[in-house]
Amino acid sequence: MNTISSIRSGISRRLSRSLVLAGVAVAFAVAGISTASAQATTGSVFGKAPTGYSITARSVMNGSGRTVTVDSAGRYSAPSLMPGTYTVTLKQNGQAVAEHLNVPVTVGRGIEVDFDCSVLKCGEIASK
Repeated sequence: MNTISSIRSGISRRLSRSLVLAGVAVAFAVAGISTASAQATTGSVFGKAPTGYSITARSVMNGSGRTVTVDSAGRYSAPSLMPGTYTVTLKQNGQAVAEHLNVPVTVGRGIEVDFDCSVLKCGEIASK
């Protein structure tokens, strides 16, 4: 009888250990899923603009937004914007020189907004 009891307790320990490991694996999987879905709740604005300028993307609804600097290659990116309608403004030394109005930002997508001063006549506020 002692042998049967010993076999049952061994099986019970292995089963308990397996269940604990499965629970840990499920917890990590759920954490990974929630991180992935959190990333899929925003959009971005990107494009070309004159080097040395800055770009501000401001929500029409609540005024939130972000300011980024145009890099040396004449590119910029404003990631992690909540969905909505934005005004995207080109600034030189903190002063607006051109803007695009009613830029739609959607979940999981980027929208390209370029600033070409030869076309927009930077200095005169232009709208898209």
